[in-house]
Amino acid sequence: MANKTRSTFQKRQKELARQAKRKDKLARRQDAKQKAEGDPDGPPAETTEDPDLIGIGLGPQPRPDEDEEAEADRGEA
Repeated sequence: MANKTRSTFQKRQKELARQAKRKDKLARRQDAKQKAEGDPDGPPAETTEDPDLIGIGLGPQPRPDEDEEAEADRGEA
């Protein structure tokens, strides 16, 4: 009978180890997924873009002095 109890105990220990390994693996997968999606609470991702060019699209760009002229026209009226 002692032999049966020992094998049952070993089986239980193996099962607990498997469960712990599954939990660790799941936690690592979730962390990797959050990092891949870009965690909004985390530090901002470093970009390789030039900071001066962020927000500029293709095609003709509006001139900065056009905004000043439009404001001046509104003030004169």
